[in-house]
Amino acid sequence: MRRNRFLLLVFAGLCVLAVAGCAKHEIANVGSTGKNIICFGDSITFGYGANAGEDFPTQLGKLMHMPIINAGVSGDTSTEGLARLDQDVLEKNPRLVLIEFGGNDFIKNVPMEETIKNTEEMIDRIQARGSMVALVDISAGMFMGAYRGVFAKIAVKKKAIFIPSLLDKIITNPSMKSDFLHPNAAGYKEIARRIKSKIEVYLKK
Repeated sequence: MRRNRFLLLVFAGLCVLAVAGCAKHEIANVGSTGKNIICFGDSITFGYGANAGEDFPTQLGKLMHMPIINAGVSGDTSTEGLARLDQDVLEKNPRLVLIEFGGNDFIKNVPMEETIKNTEEMIDRIQARGSMVALVDISAGMFMGAYRGVFAKIAVKKKAIFIPSLLDKIITNPSMKSDFLHPNAAGYKEIARRIKSKIEVYLKK
């Protein structure tokens, strides 16, 4: 009986995750009059492990035939990202901002509650500027698995585009990574393709 109840709870939890991560939900500020697409994050956004011009923002810009600003800083936690939000994002007339933080929070044992608070504040301030937000989750399998569901719920709550499991099948593929975590040029190209498939529909509205 207990086993059946446990399995039922697990199934219910998976259903919630599936709905939060996959279902269509309202996106705030579609039709933003801002000018720039800004990728705002840590070393994954910066392009650590690849040569100049091989980072995913640059490759995304080539796929979408538009300039994209890379506002990634290696080593940044969500707290450090929040501290540079005005200068690196809000002052640059954003149309859409991709937020990619959490990896260094996880590695440096930043409490989940702090990561959530910082992420929600970033979203609130960007949306108050009249811009769209895409929340990027870099989990892959068991790596940062707890963040996947949390970020999915934040995206729904804050009406942001959700881009789940960005590094899935990349950090387990030696031909797509430069070290244990960071992609190489081929990995960043795949990331650019995945992001394009999630955001392009909102840029056409």
